Amino acid sequence: MTTTAETWERLEPVLSVRQVLTLERVLAGEPEVVAGAGQLDRPVRWVHVAEAPDVGVMLSGGEMVLTTGVLLAGDEDKQAEYIRSLHRAEAAAVVLGLGRAFPAPPDVMRRVAERCGLPMVVLHRPFPFAELTEEVQSRLVRRKFAAVSLSEAVRTALTGLITAGAPLQRLLDEVATHSACPVVVTNLAHRVLATAGERSAVDDVLRDWERIARQAGGSEGDGWIRAELGGRGERWGQIVLCGHRGDTATGRLLAERAAEALVLHRMLGGNSAHTWEEQSAQSLLTDLVSKVVPARQLLPRARAAGLPVNRRTFVPLVVRDVEPAQLDRVIRLLGLPGLVAELADGAVAVLLSLARDQDASVLTANFAARVRSEAARTVVAAADPRTAWDDLPAGLREAQHVADAVADSSAVLDLPAVVRLKDVHLRGLVRLLRDDPHVQSFAERELDGLLCGSGDDLLAVLRTYLATGRNKSRTAQLHHVSRPALYRRLEVIQTRLGVDLDDFEQAASVHIALLAHDAQQG
Repeated sequence: MTTTAETWERLEPVLSVRQVLTLERVLAGEPEVVAGAGQLDRPVRWVHVAEAPDVGVMLSGGEMVLTTGVLLAGDEDKQAEYIRSLHRAEAAAVVLGLGRAFPAPPDVMRRVAERCGLPMVVLHRPFPFAELTEEVQSRLVRRKFAAVSLSEAVRTALTGLITAGAPLQRLLDEVATHSACPVVVTNLAHRVLATAGERSAVDDVLRDWERIARQAGGSEGDGWIRAELGGRGERWGQIVLCGHRGDTATGRLLAERAAEALVLHRMLGGNSAHTWEEQSAQSLLTDLVSKVVPARQLLPRARAAGLPVNRRTFVPLVVRDVEPAQLDRVIRLLGLPGLVAELADGAVAVLLSLARDQDASVLTANFAARVRSEAARTVVAAADPRTAWDDLPAGLREAQHVADAVADSSAVLDLPAVVRLKDVHLRGLVRLLRDDPHVQSFAERELDGLLCGSGDDLLAVLRTYLATGRNKSRTAQLHHVSRPALYRRLEVIQTRLGVDLDDFEQAASVHIALLAHDAQQG
């Protein structure tokens, strides 16, 4: 890590020529810019008083040079060379105090300065140069010290978060608080992995991310400050402060401190179950499913994450009991653009983005077949394809609902490889209504005789008996008991419930109650 001393040495100036000219002490000298007006945003590293014609040899770049021109008066060649010397030394500007040597701005110096692009300022009123040097240099020192202090404060805060095991998002939130601008983390392909900052400002940045992330205009002069992420000679991403309004030097320090922390966070989290790419997809899809954030506001995030979103057909899927990495590998093998994210309760959401001329049904079936070739008992739940981004939250919830509905029944039901809402029938409807108090009360009332004591085994028998269409032979086979033993259990079940399972309406009532009970337990 960079030490405080090294940081001090590397700090660049934080005052421009324009800012120096607006200082109250400078205004008292009635400054006038007579050349190089387009270069007033040059940074001033230091202020230097020099009268020697060959002043350039004493400079190292970035100085604002103050002179009365007393050694240049009457010699136009020296005047021209003086300006050229400053230009070669990359001086920030030259300030000429008018007086006995030059009662008016010298044309030769002005013309050469204009050709060189060197800001030249004349002071029309006598002005003690000592006051200017004192003012500017004290401000530079104070700002450098403030920047270093901020840098160390940020480093301390981020290190504390890492030590406490904070997630990546918490670190970025801290950086955004200090930088007061959107913060974006990308991989080397400019895909956005994480963001922080005011939501509306972040959305503005992400809305056209692919273009603005690559354009030449996204330079530090525009407040875009980048720091590379990587280690051991390998780069794997960057952090970007987008539109930082403070001093460039301060912004660079913040970016560097943030980069150090993110690299350390990634190193310490090397055994984490989720990469930053997976966390990005998980955050996006979780927000889509939950509707905490309106879908329209999530569109810039999806586009910046590399998901094609313009004129596409979206296929929402939910798969259970499969690792996200396995599903991600499948969509890559099939060449299908999409996102994969682990949701709650072992469910994995998949969002495929297909071209409008592609057959969504065929590609979804191919995806399911490939998944089942690696995990035979896996069921892929799908919602109908959507062409509108705003319809995706409903689509993902539909797919999740279908996956939940078949979770308890896949062992006894003959389900297709791709299960849709039409395939879950009554079970799906009950699943939707499981939180309704009337449904809960109905289930408790109908199953009361089996919900206490030793009723679990009988509930299992009842569940299989009803799911197989009251097929006694199949039920006995699945529970590894003889038919007489099954008959005795069914008699006990009917006695406890007070029903006749040979009666279709009573059996249907018990079946619905059992589906509701299972849905509530799930």
